[in-house]
Amino acid sequence: MICGPCDAVDAAKASGQSVRIGVLTDMSGTYANASGTGAVEAARMAVEDFGGRVFGAPIELVVADHKDKADVALAKAREWYGVGGVNAIFGLTTSSVAIAVFEATKEQRKIAVAAGAVSSDLTGMFCSPYGVQWAYDTSALAIGTGSTAAPSGRKSWFFVTLDSPLGRSIESDTARMVAAAGGSVVGTMRFPTASTTDYWPLLLRARQSNADVVALAAGADGVTSFARQAHEFDLAEGRHQRLASLLPQLTDVDAMGLKVAQGMVLTDAFYWDRTDQSRAWSKRFFERRHRMPTTMQASVYSSISHYLAAVAAAGSVEANAVMRKMREMPIHDMFADNGRIAPDGRMMHDMYVMQVKTPQESGYPWDYYKILKTIPSGQAFPSRVEGQCPLLRGPERPPDIGG
Repeated sequence: MICGPCDAVDAAKASGQSVRIGVLTDMSGTYANASGTGAVEAARMAVEDFGGRVFGAPIELVVADHKDKADVALAKAREWYGVGGVNAIFGLTTSSVAIAVFEATKEQRKIAVAAGAVSSDLTGMFCSPYGVQWAYDTSALAIGTGSTAAPSGRKSWFFVTLDSPLGRSIESDTARMVAAAGGSVVGTMRFPTASTTDYWPLLLRARQSNADVVALAAGADGVTSFARQAHEFDLAEGRHQRLASLLPQLTDVDAMGLKVAQGMVLTDAFYWDRTDQSRAWSKRFFERRHRMPTTMQASVYSSISHYLAAVAAAGSVEANAVMRKMREMPIHDMFADNGRIAPDGRMMHDMYVMQVKTPQESGYPWDYYKILKTIPSGQAFPSRVEGQCPLLRGPERPPDIGG
């Protein structure tokens, strides 16, 4: 436990302050497997590992399902921040949900941390002095996968994209990285909804394109079905074409199996088997959940742990004081080796380009990935153009936003 100045902590104890944490996550929709009850368990682990108390009072945890609906999330955030006495909200797996809650943080002057939402707008036009994007964004995912395949000889790309703001954003960011690395986009096909189940016409066009890489720009609902149909179609197996998942989840690979997923290229922020520290924590998680943690679940643990340490260091639950400490304190844990929170709210950390192992390469359960490349945080999260985030504008820059 990291302690702040003694007088601040004594004052906090005297006032009877306690910390109430909300986990607002997807319990029933697209990311229920990747987040859901596993994210709640990760939150419990963070509270337990911190000691369960701060300022002598118990740390309280409340949980709700945002149902992948921004209006539901916004209503719950306002309720929690207002009459519910919640100091900070974690989880927020989808971008529309996270954007809605980030707006509520400005109204209520309370903290929110998005564990898995990927829209770059969370640290751009919708940035909040009380909001943090913990795991990754569309730009970081694109920089990893898009910039790695072209130099390895896989220069031509074909995109199969969910026709949504998120899908188009992932596609455009990746296409930009492919071009910068010397590659080209030879075609794009879009499908209308996340509930699409028939990818055969899209796969036929992808095969006819003869592209080196067929990239799926969509979330969890489509990845497993797409990969299975691509395997049945013999798109990658025995051919030079390679599949890439631009919004990967460990649970997707587990669901499709290595025979189907083998060779797929992806970029992610966390892998349970990367370091001794990540393995030790993940095995504890496995004992409770009987499956290894995803990036979203590990992000919840890491972000809550950092928040609680910042509360203790600040000697207060007041949002500005806590955010100041969160930005000052580096993140060294099972998730990030040397992370830090930038002024626009991005948690800066290394990213990893990985490839799914073949069944023959896998030596034990959940041994799914081999790391091809580590992308340093400064390359994974390059500096923004001034003005994208209102917090970075000169005269409008709030005093609590550190440099």
